Amino acid sequence: MTLPAATPTGLFIDGKFVDGSSGSFDVLNPSTGERLTSVARAGLDDLQLAITAADSAFADWAATAPRERSEILRRTFELMIERREDLAYLMSLEMGKSLTDARGEVAYAAEFFRWFSEEAVRIDGALRMAPAGTNRILTFRKPVGVALLLTPWNFPAAMATRKLAPALAAGCTVVLKPAEDTPLTALVLAQLMADAGLPAGVVNVVTTDRPGELVTAALADTRIRKLSFTGSTGVGRTLLAQAAERVVNTSMELGGNDPFIVLDDADLDDAVAGAMLAKMRNGGQACTAANRFLVQESVVEEFGAKLAAAMGALRVGAGTDEQTQLGPMVNARAVTGIAAKVADSVAAGATAVIGGEAAEGPGFFYPATVLTGVPRDSAVARDEIFGPVAPIISVRDDEDALALANDTEMGLTGYIYTTNLARGLRMSERLEVGMIGLNRGIVSDPAAPFGGLKQSGLGREGGYEGIDEYLETKYVSTNW
Repeated sequence: MTLPAATPTGLFIDGKFVDGSSGSFDVLNPSTGERLTSVARAGLDDLQLAITAADSAFADWAATAPRERSEILRRTFELMIERREDLAYLMSLEMGKSLTDARGEVAYAAEFFRWFSEEAVRIDGALRMAPAGTNRILTFRKPVGVALLLTPWNFPAAMATRKLAPALAAGCTVVLKPAEDTPLTALVLAQLMADAGLPAGVVNVVTTDRPGELVTAALADTRIRKLSFTGSTGVGRTLLAQAAERVVNTSMELGGNDPFIVLDDADLDDAVAGAMLAKMRNGGQACTAANRFLVQESVVEEFGAKLAAAMGALRVGAGTDEQTQLGPMVNARAVTGIAAKVADSVAAGATAVIGGEAAEGPGFFYPATVLTGVPRDSAVARDEIFGPVAPIISVRDDEDALALANDTEMGLTGYIYTTNLARGLRMSERLEVGMIGLNRGIVSDPAAPFGGLKQSGLGREGGYEGIDEYLETKYVSTNW
């Protein structure tokens, strides 16, 4: 399996691909465990060059007419759609997701450029009279400044565009650091934006397998005015502490422990179809993936049997195989972590109806797994699984389901299945999450505000709200 022609492997700084000052690191194909290519490793000198480029480009980009910024974003959307197959194939190679999932991600990722191309020309302000009648209150919004964007490996295109598009629409310049497992997609996106006419320095991409030193140095640099991070809650806490030193404007999209609630009046076939989307998209490697299936006791056995049949029928294989429905996990650490959680839960009393043991290599595969009789305090019920494991927990009624669903520090996504809309909406109001799929297995949409409650994050991405994360409000008191 080879990379698409002309896939860049250098750092993207000030409009050019360049070698890194700290050598290179290997990118693996998770379907085989073999090396795909080597990518430049950024050092501190490279980071300084990237920040300098972004800082130098900021004033001109912020002053660029909104329509001009909009047209560049729109053209980037069009280029992504034109080159969908190459992008999908590249993501399947470096991340392992099926081509079906990868094609869906390209369409989803591209849509952020189209959505925020439309929002770029709608940045507004306000004029109102002070209550005392003595003066006017004039407000307008300006870009925050240079933004540091840190993205994860599981959606290498969408997690980048979900940050890049609003940042650029707002008039910010950026330094993007993608995850070490999937750096190639970010580099291709940089090339596409350059092809669309983005000026040099507006977007810079630094790749590394030693992120700690680079991110620490970036957050200490006074030119970095914004941090947007998607990743684990543990890393998010560390970054928040570092950002606090300079009070950096911060957005966080962190981990989840997402409940999928099936009530006794649910259409079970519909619920299973939704569960397959909520659980198995991207092989379960998604922050929005259903993590715990809380099923009312009168239907738990039937739901479990139907879900096991559906998950057991998935075709496992390399991400680039057109027939694959469940690809590999991203790396060996992921497989080890999933296997440990499943083993812990089985030891605590859960039963593996299907799956339950890691597959032998080559590649980093874990089978579709359904666990029944899962103790409420076992590992798969407490912790984010990030894999193709569906733990089923029996609940007595609505109150029991809500109590268990909310008994977590996380609050990203929840799913509710019921044929009684009023019942579903009542539960939605009380479910402590930022996003809810009510009789739907997918909640992500570029036009919707994406984000969580509690320790699942700060701020929102996408929707009308997404551009606000990269704007600051100025107020002028005046009269005439």
